[in-house]
Amino acid sequence: RKVGSLLRSWMREESAPFSGWDFSRISGRCVWEPPPWSYEDMARKCMSSSDSALDLGTGGGEVLLSMKGAFPRRTVATEDYAPNAALAHERLKPCGGEVVKTDSSRLEQKLPFANESFDLVIDRHACFNALEVARVLERGGVFLTEQVDGRDCFDLCQAFGVTPQWPFFTLDYARERIESSGLAVEVASEWEGKTIFKDVGAIAYYLKAVPWIVPGFKVETHLERLLKLQDRIEKEGELPFSRRLFILKACKV
Repeated sequence: RKVGSLLRSWMREESAPFSGWDFSRISGRCVWEPPPWSYEDMARKCMSSSDSALDLGTGGGEVLLSMKGAFPRRTVATEDYAPNAALAHERLKPCGGEVVKTDSSRLEQKLPFANESFDLVIDRHACFNALEVARVLERGGVFLTEQVDGRDCFDLCQAFGVTPQWPFFTLDYARERIESSGLAVEVASEWEGKTIFKDVGAIAYYLKAVPWIVPGFKVETHLERLLKLQDRIEKEGELPFSRRLFILKACKV
């Protein structure tokens, strides 16, 4: 009976709606330790001396919206996923932000902007083509990005019998890409901390929302592994997994 009730509760989590990049449903049930820097504070500071900013891969615009008081004269965001692009448009238009639907599924895809269109490009956890970033930046312009290291959650992957898909994507790799595009790196930091889950239902919700961690994740097909995590959480009280981030700030000289 216990397995049946766990299964039902986990399936409710799996089918719960998720939009933008909004994890409020598992707030308090999943705790992300913060890195020693604040991407939002750094981005706001860059915006304060910017005239035109581009936010790559804005999701539903949640993070950009939190900076609306610092928006420069022109603020543009890109987003690949159509439902998120619509959500971001709805949220950002009243603040003067513009949203452009893009397709970066092929990284060589050109950004739909003229050369030297922006004096600031920011990017939180979205893929980027460094050559395209350099092309759309004005001389003297700044690129700021916080990225999830490709080895992030390696132990959560292990718990489901998979390995990270992009283990090569590290600070050194991204830095080399940025420098070879002609930008000069001014800040480069990496950090490892923990993502802590307080219940297994929160893991089910998280894996459904972030489908590349455990490709093809479904509660029914991964039930045995979820039950093993349930045993662990009953013994240990919570489940910590590796969290790895890095931040880079570069200038077009």
